[in-house]
Amino acid sequence: MIDKDLLRLLGGNKKYIGFCVGWMVLGLFANVGITASLCWAIALAVRYNGGGAGVFLAPAVCACAGLAVRYATTRIVGDLKDALGRSVKKDLRERVYNKIVRLGVRSTDDMSMAGLTQIALEGVEQLDLYYSSYLPQFFYAMLAPLLLFAITVGISWRVALVLLCCVPLIPLSIIAVSKWAKRIFAKYWGKYTSMGDSFLDSVQGLKELKIFGADAAQHRKMNETSEEFRKITMKVLVMQLASTTIMDLVAYGGAGLGIAMALLSVTRWGLSPIAALFLILVAVDFFLPLRAFGSAFHIAMNGVSAGQKILSLLGQDDPIWGQEAVTDTELKLEGATFSYDGKRDVLENVTMTFPRHGMTALVGESGCGKSTVVNLLFGAFRPNAGVVTVGGKKLESLSRAAYYSHLAVVSYNTYIFNETVRANFRLAKPEVTDEEICAALEKVNLLTFLQENGGLDKVITEDAANISGGQKQRLALAVSLVADKDIYIFDETTSNIDIESEAVIMENIRELSKTKSVIVISHRLANVVPADLIYYMEKGRLVESGTHAALMARNGGYAKLYTTQKNLEEGYAEVLK
Repeated sequence: MIDKDLLRLLGGNKKYIGFCVGWMVLGLFANVGITASLCWAIALAVRYNGGGAGVFLAPAVCACAGLAVRYATTRIVGDLKDALGRSVKKDLRERVYNKIVRLGVRSTDDMSMAGLTQIALEGVEQLDLYYSSYLPQFFYAMLAPLLLFAITVGISWRVALVLLCCVPLIPLSIIAVSKWAKRIFAKYWGKYTSMGDSFLDSVQGLKELKIFGADAAQHRKMNETSEEFRKITMKVLVMQLASTTIMDLVAYGGAGLGIAMALLSVTRWGLSPIAALFLILVAVDFFLPLRAFGSAFHIAMNGVSAGQKILSLLGQDDPIWGQEAVTDTELKLEGATFSYDGKRDVLENVTMTFPRHGMTALVGESGCGKSTVVNLLFGAFRPNAGVVTVGGKKLESLSRAAYYSHLAVVSYNTYIFNETVRANFRLAKPEVTDEEICAALEKVNLLTFLQENGGLDKVITEDAANISGGQKQRLALAVSLVADKDIYIFDETTSNIDIESEAVIMENIRELSKTKSVIVISHRLANVVPADLIYYMEKGRLVESGTHAALMARNGGYAKLYTTQKNLEEGYAEVLK
């Protein structure tokens, strides 16, 4: 009933649970005090033979004090649970976010973006309920019957023993239901995530659905997903109703049995009626904590399911980094072999050198391993064999912050944030001036457009939907230029953009390579003709290397691919005439 892995996630917040349980126990003693005061007053009333109302002053004072303590403990416990909830949510969201940041491109290996979002939001909310409602009630429910037994055993050991023996029936019923509940809640969370994925896909691809006339089919698919979620939700409700009914029967049955034993003790074993009344009133307190715990159990199961998703994310291995500083920016892959699944190598014994100055190109057909090389250079993955070095130092020995301070990666899908143009530049360089921004925009031929369309205060909408693909790529390049890094990796930066934008970007890349280490990955070989060094890859292996002229003279795979592309482009140009 307690998940030790989830308990470890609490960290320093465990103190709140201890405080909660302590105040709840104090509230229990206040309840007992109120009950004792009531029985005391009744006993005085039975023996009352005059003397005025002052006779009842002492029990009244005790009862009022108990009520005051009970009120105070209820308020304090509520505040502590609220503080626990806020602290847990803050800590968990920070841990999830920091984990995603550390994993980088690996964060979505086993989880969709919708799934990650649901974990960070709804998942944390459910786990908060597990910590703030379930755990304090669990520990209190374990302590309360034992404390009440210690109080009542001196009055009537028979009644106290009967009540105590009935108490474990509730946890046993919870354990009996828990296996069934875990399976249902695991399916519930899976269906919930699937429904989120389906909805997100439909929204993001709405234009395509309308164009292809497939929105009706997608609507039916979403309805099917929603129906599956409805069915699993009904199973959850049925399970909750069944378990609640079972726990009610046990609780009321146990209390009833205790009351019957108290009445029997009066007639058979000479227990005083006042003592029996006290035991009858206290009998309910034996079962109320466990009954409340049983109700919180359903919350716990949903929280546990969400918690397992969070633990799965947090349990992924981080890329290995050290603490050494970067003293040289020459990159090398030495005998690098890598596999994503441990079965098929996507890189085989690849050795490459990327000088601290000049343009180095990676080319080859789709699936040859170019992007995998980028992932290794970026530090998102580590080679299964071989090493990546920076200035002669192994990449894993470097400080990630130190390495990234020298590195910029610009890809075909570089993300532009839903902020102003100026704010996007300040992410790369917080102290950047408007003059520096304008100079960078001028280099990529984007300044005039922005001056006519909102200037630096222009808000870039989600997914850069309010600017063209070419403008987005040029803006990404301008941001990277302002960052002024030593190593630039351009991964298919000019794909899917117009010729004019492509020419502007490639001109800036060539200019940049005069003073920086520039690595270009491109399907279009015409863009890499000026490169100082070209690596041609096939099926995860480095096949050829050299300048464009040298590779053409060799008449190998690179030359054939270049000639094929050139003939196709010339053919298209002829057709367009």
